[in-house]
Amino acid sequence: MHDPTATGALPVGGHEEFLVGATTDLPEVGGAVVELAGRRIAVVRDSKGEIHAIDDTCTHANVSLAEGEVSEDTIECWLHGSEFELTTGKPLSLPATQPVNVYPVRVDGTSVYVSVPV
Repeated sequence: MHDPTATGALPVGGHEEFLVGATTDLPEVGGAVVELAGRRIAVVRDSKGEIHAIDDTCTHANVSLAEGEVSEDTIECWLHGSEFELTTGKPLSLPATQPVNVYPVRVDGTSVYVSVPV
């Protein structure tokens, strides 16, 4: 994905919006990691082609969610199998019990933007 520090940020009501790359930078189904405002964020394309942004770190085991398997609109932590809903961050299976943060995504043409709180 693109280096967001090179693009600058645009204020969006308490958030900053960053250009994180192009739709072509993402796998057909799966995720990539970007670092925005000190956060590791997984930018994930689901099996319907929708793009989501969530915290990259599993709330149970502190490992990268971007490396997990995506099925429909969920992502599964590769270590212990917790599934998270990409639209809400809600854990759908144990051992995770805490949700991950979800961030707004905007696609403009082939450019993908993610907004994070400031």
